[in-house]
Amino acid sequence: MATSNVSVDSIIGLLDSCLSELGFEVYPLKVGWYNSVLLPSFHLAFPDDCLAVVVLSTPAMFEQAFLPFLKEKGCQGLSDPIDLCVKHHVSSAVSQCFPGQKVDVRYDYEMLPSRKPKFLAQTAAHVSGAAFYYRQPDVPDQPWGDKKMFGVCVHPKFGGWFAIRALLLFEDVVVGSEMVKPDPVDCVSTREDRIKLLEDFNFHWQDWSYRNIVPPVQTYSQKQRDYFSTSPAQRFALLKTWGFCPTVDEQSDLTSGTVNQVNGQG
Repeated sequence: MATSNVSVDSIIGLLDSCLSELGFEVYPLKVGWYNSVLLPSFHLAFPDDCLAVVVLSTPAMFEQAFLPFLKEKGCQGLSDPIDLCVKHHVSSAVSQCFPGQKVDVRYDYEMLPSRKPKFLAQTAAHVSGAAFYYRQPDVPDQPWGDKKMFGVCVHPKFGGWFAIRALLLFEDVVVGSEMVKPDPVDCVSTREDRIKLLEDFNFHWQDWSYRNIVPPVQTYSQKQRDYFSTSPAQRFALLKTWGFCPTVDEQSDLTSGTVNQVNGQG
């Protein structure tokens, strides 16, 4: 049975207490905010007033969560280590903070049988106020004609140095009109900067220049950059040089289907 006597602040506070020291951020939203900006085929099958929470990873996650996770757990089969780390910490936080409560946890790399993602990460981040999702229609008199330009989220503090990792759907928590939809910070406000952002993201994403469209308070460490610059097929070999994943079988032929909507796994 749905309940409205659980405050959003208490849920966010509990999640934050478990995840913030690991380099994650959490932002609440209503399912209705998300569904209202998408075609019905992408809607979440939950009531409009159902509480959801989007989980982001910041640059600190790599050193504060990922490397300690590898040291403790090692590599597990051919699954992507970042995915395993995020799932471990998010699911642990949900189990610890909300025992017995129905929480549908969806990760950025998960697909439905139709091959659609289980949620659109950048849309969730935008409607929660976590990050502004800049798209082609956000550029007045856009100069690309019929060419498709993929959109990208920008965080007001981290620029592009973050990733959207998960969406938590609290099936039994209904929130009312007291929860006001926040506007994401429009930190790339000029037409010229939006053109630069989308062109850097679409044409030069490998040099990561788009991530610095706003001055970030923190960027990825060199070790983290080395990891995400390495192709998924070679990452186990890299981790081995760092003292992780010593098993030969675990290095071979890694193919990851994960495509975080910000930019691959990074």
